[in-house]
Amino acid sequence: MDDTTGTLDEALERIHLSGPERDGWLSNHAPMAVEALVRHGQASAVHRWLDRYGPKLEEMPDGSGSPVTARNWHEALGDPRRIADWTTYFERETAGRPWRDVLVEWWPRLLPGIAAGATHPVIRVGHSVRTLLAGEETAPRVRELAHALGYWAARHQPLPELTLLGPAPSAAAALARVPLVPDQSGGIRARFAQLTAFPDWPGQDSATAHAQDFASAAPGQGPAPAEDITSAEAARTALQELVRASTHRYATHAHGSPVMLVHAATAPNAVLRTLPALPGELWAPSLRAAWAASAAVTAAYAPREAAPASATGTADAGELFARAAAHGDDHTIKFTDTALDVGDALAFSAARRAIELNPPVF
Repeated sequence: MDDTTGTLDEALERIHLSGPERDGWLSNHAPMAVEALVRHGQASAVHRWLDRYGPKLEEMPDGSGSPVTARNWHEALGDPRRIADWTTYFERETAGRPWRDVLVEWWPRLLPGIAAGATHPVIRVGHSVRTLLAGEETAPRVRELAHALGYWAARHQPLPELTLLGPAPSAAAALARVPLVPDQSGGIRARFAQLTAFPDWPGQDSATAHAQDFASAAPGQGPAPAEDITSAEAARTALQELVRASTHRYATHAHGSPVMLVHAATAPNAVLRTLPALPGELWAPSLRAAWAASAAVTAAYAPREAAPASATGTADAGELFARAAAHGDDHTIKFTDTALDVGDALAFSAARRAIELNPPVF
């Protein structure tokens, strides 16, 4: 649904005065939350929400004095000190070329680092692309994609090399079989460093190798599509299954970490939202990366024991999102947005769980 009120563009212009992080590494959730609020009919709440959230934000950091270019981007990739340089680079790129062309060129380069920044960069990209696909391509909306891509490039950090375990028959089974990291007491980077193996889902690992081939390809080019058991449409179907399974799992496992386990669902959903803007040959590697992100968050934060889930309660999507908006917590708003995409009773139950477990802002 396009925003005819102008609220989203006004909000994005406010947000773009700030950097993508605060307090050293915490992500700026404002662009993602306000996009979800506007999409679900809560535009009237956006500026009030920003007034509450805004004092947490920090100004965009200064550039390094060494601009990112087509020649030196490799050395700047994954350097958070270059956030402003990367943002300027993508602002320049999206001003000079169609945003889809920029996205298609950079998506395979960034995809191996999908878990960077606790998966917030790819989630921000997903919200941005959804807006651009749904309505008018205004300057603030295109600039938002530039800021999102810049954040991802600056925080880009691949996961450790992982061993494949036995295959799992479904996304739900695969998530249930993810080995938890031994020490869940540290921060997310310390937890991700302990990752060693994931179940093999969905099928053979050729899509991962294909993603790496794309990441190393020359700008604007890629290898011919590999022969793969996962076609583009099958990849989208599997990704939908992953989003549904990870959203459902939140209903029974959120108590392990109500904030962080949100990302096991919202990260793959961000990838799913981006697929329509990508060529079909990128859908299978996108699925594999989304699975890695969801599994990594699960391994790092999931509890060992499940809790009972209830599929009773609010059944109306509008009423449920209005509750999330009134609650005000950014992660709760974003997770409820994903739960509404899934659209079934257990997903709605998971959203209610987020509302119950996360501290309200308002």
